[in-house]
Order: sequence, then C-alpha cells, then structure tokens
Amino acid sequence: MASFTDYFILCNGSSTRLLDALAETLERAARTEFSMHARVEGHADDGWMLLDMGDIVVHLFDPEQRRYYALEELWNTGRVIVKFQ
Repeated sequence: MASFTDYFILCNGSSTRLLDALAETLERAARTEFSMHARVEGHADDGWMLLDMGDIVVHLFDPEQRRYYALEELWNTGRVIVKFQ
C-alpha cells in the first residue's frame, strides 16, 4: 500500500507523560533489542508523536488527535494484523 514503509502501528496514550514514556520505551527497545534506529518526530504536548524505523512507522496519539486525523479511515484498505482495545 505504501512504498515508504511496510507497517503502521497506531497507538493511543491518555496523557503527555504516557506518550513520552511510550516513545522512549519504543525507541530504546528498537535500538537495544532489534538494532534499529528510531527517529522520533513530534511532541507529546502536540498530541501526536511518530517513530520512524524505516519498515515500521509508529503513530502515538492522544485520543482527540487520533479521532481528528482518523488514519484508520485514510488507510482503510490496508490489512489489520492485530487490534487491541
């Protein structure tokens, strides 16, 4: 579906602290466990952070921003591999 990545991961965080913690934990795990570089873009205060790991792009949203941008609708023809509530 997209030439620039193989997977999108969409995730909510209920606070700026949680968004920062998720980004930090994912960045560290990518580096230490998988030898991947994760470039972090955006700020928790803005309600949307992105971790670009090449083949994997992780979007971390506050719930309001996730509803507003509705990426699930934009990429609705993509296959959902797993979904957690």
